[in-house]
This record gives sequence, structure tokens and C-alpha cells, in this order.
Amino acid sequence: MLARLLDALRTRAVDIPSPLWEQTLAEHPFVQRLTGADDPQFRRLCGRLLQAKVMTGADGLQLTAAIQVSIAVQACLPIQRLGLGWYRGWSGIVVYPAQFRAHRTVQDEAGLVHEFSETVAGEAWEGGPVIVSWAQGERDQAQADFACNVVIHEFAHKLDMLNGDADGLPALDRRLHRGLEPHLWRRILDEAFNRFCAAVDLVELDLPDDVDPESSAADAYYAGLALDPYAAQDVAEFFAVSSEAFFVAPQRLCDAFPQWYALLSAFYLQDPLAA
Repeated sequence: MLARLLDALRTRAVDIPSPLWEQTLAEHPFVQRLTGADDPQFRRLCGRLLQAKVMTGADGLQLTAAIQVSIAVQACLPIQRLGLGWYRGWSGIVVYPAQFRAHRTVQDEAGLVHEFSETVAGEAWEGGPVIVSWAQGERDQAQADFACNVVIHEFAHKLDMLNGDADGLPALDRRLHRGLEPHLWRRILDEAFNRFCAAVDLVELDLPDDVDPESSAADAYYAGLALDPYAAQDVAEFFAVSSEAFFVAPQRLCDAFPQWYALLSAFYLQDPLAA
């Protein structure tokens, strides 16, 4: 508690005008459900994030106050009970107007280096910025029932990276997370992840040969899954995608993986279903 108080005193807060605050929460009903429209502590937390992080528009995007407050509100939801210190060690948020091309360099098992680029909606760099697509964020709001939220996704990666590489196991605080042990987290995570990967495999066995798994034509086949199939990439993505679902559409996540949902609830110190 003392550490959180000192953290609050060290960081000034941008004063978010009431009309803009109310408008932003109205546009994010899942946030308002979990925080309440009149929560001064959450409002100050968002103002402190805006003060502490440098937000930059990329590829010609003109950042407005509405865009910045929208991103702050979504980014602060996961740390509502944890505190701004959980986003320490980096200072930049880069916002693209739409999805963007990201350069990749991968070394295979034989030692050969492969370079390629792909279109992405967001990234979180270890020790560097969070990068998000504003157009993707707007699409996420329109499809909130599908648990899509690029901001929560990338900021969850930052929580995962706080104690090292992104591996699906975020830092655990002995005071805040009593009873949460790394071995328990890993066991429940691996069980949920393996079950989800098996479900994705079964869906893909039913895909017709002429349907590309990456195309929109495959969406109907994946619709019965608890999470976006991208969660099957690895445990880090499973944690990030699960965090999206935890805050945006928690019932589906809880129904499919009740122990995993309970673990996320214990970590974030929140229970969206109870709200």
C-alpha cells in the first residue's frame, strides 16, 4: 500500500475534462461496467498514465484528446487494482491509423536467418513502446462480443514482460497475489493452453481444402471456440488473448476454462463476472 501511495505521489496526472471522460466511458461499456462512471481513482489513474507515457501518432495519424483518453482507459483497466508501476520500464505508445507492416527476423533450427514482413494490429516491444492500430481498436469496439481488444492485448504483453521474456507468466507480487505460486500458474496455464490447441486442431481438421485458415472464410468454423484461434500461437499469446476475453467477454472464457479464469481474476484482482 505504501509503495502504491508513493508511486501516486511521484506521478502527476493529466486532468481529463468531465465531458470527455463521460463520452469515453460511454464508448467503452465493458470498462464502465468494471470501473463505474464516477470512480475518481480510476480517472486519476488514466490521467497519470497520460502524464507518464509519451503517445505518438504514426503514418500521418493526428492524435486527438479523444483517441489518447480512449487508449488510456483501455490500458488502465488491467492495472486498475495493480497500479501504474506495473507499466514501468518503458515510456512510449505509438498509434497507427490502421494495421501496419512489421519486419521480422527469425532464425530456424539449422541456424538460417529468415527475414519477412507481416501485417499486424499491434506489438509490444521488450523495453520499448506499445504499438497499436487505432482503426483496429475501433473495430474491436464494434465487435466487443468477440472479445477483441488490441489495447488490452498489447498491454497484457507488457505485464507478461515485466519479469523477463513473454512466457504467459507475469510477475507475481507476494503482497497482492498471496497463494499464487509460479508452479500453480504454469500448471493451470499449460492445461488450458493444451486443451485450446487441441480444440483448434479439431476445427482445422474440418476446414475444407479450399478454405484458407487465415481468411475470413474460416471465421464461421472457428466461431465455436472460446478464444480467438490466435491464442494457440504460444502461451504468451494465450495469456494476452485470454486477458482480452477476461475483460471484454468473460462468461465465455469462464465457461471454457474456469480454473484459468479464476487465476486471471486472482492476478488482476478483479472479477468481471461479479461486476
